[in-house]
Amino acid sequence: MGVVVALKAEARTLGPAVRRRDGLSSLSDGALLAVSGMGGALAAIAARSLVDAGAAALMSFGLAGGLDPRLSAGNVVVPCEVISRDGARFATAEKWREQLRLVIAKVRPVAAGKLLTSLTAIDTVADKATAFRETGAVAVDMESLAIAEVAAARSLPFIAVRVIVDTAADVLPRAVVAASRGGQVNIGRLIGGLAAAPLDLIALIRLMQRYRTATRSLAAVAGARVA
Repeated sequence: MGVVVALKAEARTLGPAVRRRDGLSSLSDGALLAVSGMGGALAAIAARSLVDAGAAALMSFGLAGGLDPRLSAGNVVVPCEVISRDGARFATAEKWREQLRLVIAKVRPVAAGKLLTSLTAIDTVADKATAFRETGAVAVDMESLAIAEVAAARSLPFIAVRVIVDTAADVLPRAVVAASRGGQVNIGRLIGGLAAAPLDLIALIRLMQRYRTATRSLAAVAGARVA
């Protein structure tokens, strides 16, 4: 199996990984891991590198934003379908999805439904509500659709496992959104953004609390997957 994560912090929740010469890493259960950076273009490159290295199935793993108001930080989403705003849609592998859902449900609440992949972060409560109403997706990320496209092109099984960090009621601070451009979080840009908009600090503190909850949940999911 090949696992694509956007950020190194997400990768750490999967446990020890051994770096390979090709830039990928090997996990303790034999899976291959690629840390892509944020966004669909980078995720697609990572997915193709995993397939070229021998991965026979692909998983998108990491954090997501909540669109369904019923979801809380730390809730797990194992979607039946990954969609885009322009009408693209890819079903996840049903048998694999249901097996994994049953395992994860033993350690964390699991939601199904649709996962929306967006080209940009959906950062306001109003925009999240609009996306939920128009698409019916329960959560949003920026990578899963691109990984699903690679899997479909290679006729490989695909699944997504995402944990909610910011909920439908949370605003993403402008400083965080600006610092996340370019595939990774730029700390210098984040500090500069907070200096320019100090009121964002309140939202950032709330987001960091959500983030700690979400990463604990990611680690629990990874442990259940290995078990």
